[in-house]
Amino acid sequence: MSIFEIIMLICFGFAWPFSIYKSYTSRSIKGKSFFFLLVIFIGYLSGILHKLIYYYDGVIYLYLLNMLMVGIDMLLYLRNRRLVIKD
Repeated sequence: MSIFEIIMLICFGFAWPFSIYKSYTSRSIKGKSFFFLLVIFIGYLSGILHKLIYYYDGVIYLYLLNMLMVGIDMLLYLRNRRLVIKD
């Protein structure tokens, strides 16, 4: 378990609740990129797979939490895009 990996995931993890809140309240896709969210999601998925295949430790839960938050933001993006198209 690397303290630096833990710090990185915690720092990234602090940003996602703000992004989710902004996506939820703004009901807009302005300033968001689904492709960017997808790349980040795949990055977290890769980290999880690495932990499962090569070196399982408790850090996997930080990867899972971050990936869940990115997934929520992706769903909000799709919802907001649908709302924008309706208007």
